[in-house]
Amino acid sequence: MGITKMSIGNSSYIGAYAFATDSYVILTSHSTHTEREIIADALGAGVFSATINGSGLLGVYAVGNSRGLLLPEMADQSEIHRIRKELGGVEVSVLCTDLNALRNNILVNDKIAFVNPEFRKKEINEIEHALGVEVIARQIGGYATVGANNILTNKGMVITNSADESDVHFLNRIVHCTSQTTANLGSPSIGLCTIANSNGVVVGAQTTGFELTRVTEGLDMA
Repeated sequence: MGITKMSIGNSSYIGAYAFATDSYVILTSHSTHTEREIIADALGAGVFSATINGSGLLGVYAVGNSRGLLLPEMADQSEIHRIRKELGGVEVSVLCTDLNALRNNILVNDKIAFVNPEFRKKEINEIEHALGVEVIARQIGGYATVGANNILTNKGMVITNSADESDVHFLNRIVHCTSQTTANLGSPSIGLCTIANSNGVVVGAQTTGFELTRVTEGLDMA
């Protein structure tokens, strides 16, 4: 189990540049060999590099689990083909929606997905089908961008510090979310500050010791 702090480039918002499941990590093609090695070691998963519409913000646009990966319509055919080739048996689908920062708007593991309530019913059905999970449309802590502001793996959940008692009560009935925190020295966007799976977690370099402890507790890594 790996727990480490780092930056990608000069940014501590490392979750904007990568998305992880238990079996693979998609990372910006602008990353270095050393950055890829650190992430692979911490998360115990294969890492490959990609872009979406030429952008390295993989942790903003791509989201998925062990069953499937969703890409926004803005991804070009060569990018989709390359990702499908890298992932082999994982089904890669394109979701046509105005909410094209998919990972910002979808928080998912292998059992459940919380999504931005602004998704249309048809889009929610497509998410449910592509990822093979129950989908719940709901804000968390006043944020519709549930993926950007929370962390969810197959082992645990960490919710943004802005979540109130009703959020915590609701989530505890569905997922064992044992902690709330900020990251990167007070940021509520903990999803964009971290890259996590069941094997480990990488947090932004500015994350304090207290914040890191809260993250590892919630993800059952303490």
